[in-house]
Amino acid sequence: MKRLKVGIFGGSGYGGSELLRILLFHPQAEVALVTANEHAGKPVGAVHRNLLGLTELSFTRAPEEFESLADLDFVFLALPHGQAMEIVPRLPESVRAIDLSGDFRLRRREEFEKHYGREHTAPELQSAFVYGLTETNREQIREARFISNPGCFATATLLGLAPLAAEGVLSGRVIVDAKTGSSGSGAKAAANTHHPQRMNSFYAYKPFTHQHVPEIEQALRAVGDWTSELVFMTHSLPVARGIFASIYAETTGEMTVEDVRRLFTRFYRDAFFVRLVEGSPDINWVKTTNFCDIGFAARGRQLVVFSALDNLVKGAAGQAVQNMNLMAGLDEKTGLILAGTNP
Repeated sequence: MKRLKVGIFGGSGYGGSELLRILLFHPQAEVALVTANEHAGKPVGAVHRNLLGLTELSFTRAPEEFESLADLDFVFLALPHGQAMEIVPRLPESVRAIDLSGDFRLRRREEFEKHYGREHTAPELQSAFVYGLTETNREQIREARFISNPGCFATATLLGLAPLAAEGVLSGRVIVDAKTGSSGSGAKAAANTHHPQRMNSFYAYKPFTHQHVPEIEQALRAVGDWTSELVFMTHSLPVARGIFASIYAETTGEMTVEDVRRLFTRFYRDAFFVRLVEGSPDINWVKTTNFCDIGFAARGRQLVVFSALDNLVKGAAGQAVQNMNLMAGLDEKTGLILAGTNP
């Protein structure tokens, strides 16, 4: 099988860096293009020092004429919200695209504009994108040309809720208490993500207004009969990477931890990257990997699901490569057997 030729738009950020770290060692992929306008001409290893000596690639400016991309099989769009929608309509028809931003996650233009605070300039393509939560949408992803990669919070939340929604065992309100490391805010420092602000600190942000809420509810309605009220709260952790979500729910009948484990085991029987653990997972176990670890606590009808993942890998670049693998007819694990570190 010939190697897949891939391009990365937006290679200088954390998402682009992780795409490079994974794809440079992918046995069936060749990175043929990586753009970063502000770093054009610089070697990749000079910007991402962890990749020094591992590639001879240099960053380029985004091409003005997109016909030059026709020899690529895939492009990854690791760009700020609002930029992918300007690029996707110009791609040659032979190129498949995986967007890591929020531009095409929501099906309705009005919802996108409400939650992202900008006009959608390619609404005709919103319905052309398949939502890329691999574990719940595998067959659609295989046949897709365009993938909207889920948000990191959405991935952690959906993997914790999808089996329960599919089985129809949820009753009433669901509360998601989710926490993330600073890398989720991107590589450029801002007042609320600067290390002196975050170290030894802890705070909530975007209460009731986080842009992943409509994405989560849209995906849950596709999985099962989702009618619960979702209360979604996000918090800033004083760590660099990782997401930990505690999901509080009430079930339609009493369930033990063993009952919940059996339900999740059935649902994720073909999901290599979902690991069911005893008690609480730990973000240290999943950092730098494509795994999502899930644990449970139960008492009568009260249930807590704990979900932990690396926001830059399973929550972004790793899941994007997992989706590319499916689209290309490869084993979805290809290039993604990434062991964590201990400690």
